[in-house]
Amino acid sequence: MLYAAVAGLAAAGGAGLAWWKFQPHAVEPGAEGALWSMEFEKPEGGMLSLRALSGKPLVVNFWATWCPPCVEELPLLNAFYRQHAANGWQVVGLAIDQPSAVRKFLQRMPLDFPIGLAGLGGTELGRSLGNLTGGLPFTVVLGGEGRVLHRKMGQVTAEDLQLWTALKS
Repeated sequence: MLYAAVAGLAAAGGAGLAWWKFQPHAVEPGAEGALWSMEFEKPEGGMLSLRALSGKPLVVNFWATWCPPCVEELPLLNAFYRQHAANGWQVVGLAIDQPSAVRKFLQRMPLDFPIGLAGLGGTELGRSLGNLTGGLPFTVVLGGEGRVLHRKMGQVTAEDLQLWTALKS
């Protein structure tokens, strides 16, 4: 009985720690402003300026080619972008990966929304937005006023995207 109680407490403690670890934490002061001032090289060349996207709701997805849940959610995000762009929604993918790997990946799976090559700096940006573990995928929803409205650790679902469309402001 005592062993079962100890095992139960250990399991509950471990589950609680895992839950806490994978929950988005507070956005660091100034992180939203820093995000909007950032620019990233695009895989096809040129620069992606997040400032140019301000004023409309934005989904920022941190991903990598070596991350299976990231790769699985990209077609869903692409469909969301195609369906909701006319309603003002924007999607940006920030690749936490080697530029050559991203370019090769996008040849096999082209995406309609812009991709920025964030590299390891993208991990720090994610941390400033509440992703303390640096886990992927990590998605941030920003309203038209530029403030963080929602964050999600883990793979995005169709239900998430549907709920987020109501958060527009």
